[in-house]
Amino acid sequence: MSNTLRPIRQRPSFWKLLPRALACACTAVALAFFASVTAADDGPAPHPRSATTVADQGEADLTLMNRHVVRFRSSLLGSPAAQRAERSKHNLELILARNEDDTVKVQPNPMGNIILVGGQLAFILTPDDVDKLSGETLETLTQTTQQNLHRVIAETRESRDSEAMVRGAAAAAGATVVALALALALTRLHRGLGTRLVSTINRKAKGLRLGGTELIRRDRILAAVGWLMSASYWLLVLLLGYAWLGFVLARFPFTRAWGEQLNGYLVGIVLDMGKGVITTLPNLLIAGIMFLLARGVVGLLKPLFDHVSSGKPGIGWLDRDTVEPTRKITNILIWIFALVMAYPYLPGAHTEAFKGMSVLIGLMVSLGASSIVGQGASGLILMYSRTLRTGEYVRIAEHEGTIVAVSLFTTRLRTGRGAEITLPNAMIVGNATRNYSRTANGEGFMVDTTVTIGYDTPWRQVEAMLIDAATRTPGILASPTPRVYQTALSDYYPEYCLVAQALPAGPLPRAEVISRLHANIQDVFNEHGVQIMSPHYMADPATDKVVPRERWFTPPARPASE
Repeated sequence: MSNTLRPIRQRPSFWKLLPRALACACTAVALAFFASVTAADDGPAPHPRSATTVADQGEADLTLMNRHVVRFRSSLLGSPAAQRAERSKHNLELILARNEDDTVKVQPNPMGNIILVGGQLAFILTPDDVDKLSGETLETLTQTTQQNLHRVIAETRESRDSEAMVRGAAAAAGATVVALALALALTRLHRGLGTRLVSTINRKAKGLRLGGTELIRRDRILAAVGWLMSASYWLLVLLLGYAWLGFVLARFPFTRAWGEQLNGYLVGIVLDMGKGVITTLPNLLIAGIMFLLARGVVGLLKPLFDHVSSGKPGIGWLDRDTVEPTRKITNILIWIFALVMAYPYLPGAHTEAFKGMSVLIGLMVSLGASSIVGQGASGLILMYSRTLRTGEYVRIAEHEGTIVAVSLFTTRLRTGRGAEITLPNAMIVGNATRNYSRTANGEGFMVDTTVTIGYDTPWRQVEAMLIDAATRTPGILASPTPRVYQTALSDYYPEYCLVAQALPAGPLPRAEVISRLHANIQDVFNEHGVQIMSPHYMADPATDKVVPRERWFTPPARPASE
């Protein structure tokens, strides 16, 4: 891998994007400007354009200059709500097109309230147009409608004022220049930070090495940092463009409602986030206190566990073999209890998303819990029953070696041939375990080997030769004394088992001790002319295969009296 780092990939140059940004900005300003001018200059159409929005079945909204004026909720004199809204818009356009008196007045009538603009009928509000569910009355509806009409009339007059339109265009142009300048500053800041981060990562990553190997690949770090920087950059650019568009649309009467909606939506999101943060601060404080208490309890128990793990006398059933699993289980239970107590105070704990995530986690745990729980229970059984300890030499099924580590789910075994075997704890619990270290007196492990010699060889001589071979083997202790057991009298030969104790120094020396012991057994038997063989019956021998008394103590065997 090359030591040189590629810089964080840069986005297209700001100067290449500038013409497109200017074209989009000019297009947006021009559209807003001409839309306002056209809406002001156009007279009423012979057939009114539909400017109503159907809010619900039997309801319609009256809008003018993209402003909501009133919602008609009922029919009047046989005219449905949608037709009332279209006629009302047509009347208002006729009245405002004359550029005369635009005073809004209300004239009570048995049918409801007649809205007059410049002394001419605009539309009629009836008691059935009132939203009774919200507690609205005809008077409040009339007042709200008057306020909306005043705003619409003022914006209509403004759209016909050339000076006001020029001021709006100048403000939009100024905002465009400021937005482009900020975008340029963001681009330069993005590039500067990218270059600085590349050099910083290159410098810091050289120290993150272990034995000449990188702990964390620098190209991965660069890719992650580059992605975060690019995402942050484009997020800020989009927010800047959003704010600019809302400001520009708000400069012109016809699009002002759209601009206010955009700005209101953004401000609403910010306010909602602020309110959410403020309202959740007390709950977060309570949750934080619970986690701090859990951390304090863990800290109080740490000296106790450290005392036992350092090899000092244990406390009751807690000793050096069980202290680590006990520490982990205790810490996990404490943190789970703290999480359960703090859960109701976490933000979004009562939302559907949080509940769905909890159900998903529970389902995943349920599907995989059978094997996980079984392995964990087996690990706890091994730890707390003290069946296995680190450093002991054991044989589990066909695997033999020194215990390296006993964890919750697996046990690692290192064989004398240099291999490391990982055994599932459930398999260990389900099989017989032969421990060669547990039965030894003091330090060390037991060594045993079996040979089969014919009946024509004195058993005393065989035992003496096996003990002699054991005493010649380095690593086998003289005390306790090696012993030989006749484990079986088979059809063709007796079986002799040599048992001795050796001093441990790791997994490999035991394999070496066994190998040297076998070599010494062959040497001793060769020195005394005894064949190591197991004859099988083929035919009757010429002479009886017995050992006469004078050969009972053939060297190196000696009578017990000597």
